Amino acid sequence: MPENKRSGFHSAAGLIQYYDMEETRALKIDPYIVLVLGIGAAILVEVLNWKFV
Repeated sequence: MPENKRSGFHSAAGLIQYYDMEETRALKIDPYIVLVLGIGAAILVEVLNWKFV
């Protein structure tokens, strides 16, 4: 069997390698902050909906 036939699926390996790289310049936000902001926004929308409708 030729060498290139036994080496596996190359395009998936390239994607995995790409996603394993960590971005160092990206803004890092704690997941709990995102959760609290989402819940706060939902509460704000409900309060404004109750108050003005």
